[in-house]
Amino acid sequence: MTETLPLPTPEPNGDSRPYWDAARERRLVIRRCRDCGAKHFMARHLCPQCWSDRLEWIDSEGAGTVASFSIVHRAPTAPFKAKTPYVVALVDLDEGPRMFANIVGDDARDVAIGERVRVTFEERDGMAIPQFARAAR
Repeated sequence: MTETLPLPTPEPNGDSRPYWDAARERRLVIRRCRDCGAKHFMARHLCPQCWSDRLEWIDSEGAGTVASFSIVHRAPTAPFKAKTPYVVALVDLDEGPRMFANIVGDDARDVAIGERVRVTFEERDGMAIPQFARAAR
């Protein structure tokens, strides 16, 4: 029996549902505080800068720069074995927030720190998972 990859976590909830709904539409969204203007990633109820609850979802351009990355050669669990080697990265979005995601594509393992990447979406278990691919050179 082939094991499947785990469902994305956290499961969509009241705070994150707009993020996952946008991903299904192939849009990457981030939060912006209506009081201080800070932009951040990860759904949360309060602004991490000023603690305001006046937050809104805005579209991200989906472009960014690789801040750091690692190539995983040893699967953490059996379902990931078929995916190795794969790249996990910290991506600084052009709007400011930093995301943790995979770099995907045939040339993913050639990625470099400082390289430009663009969002893409991986279909998994009925969800669209934001990932990144190396930008066209």
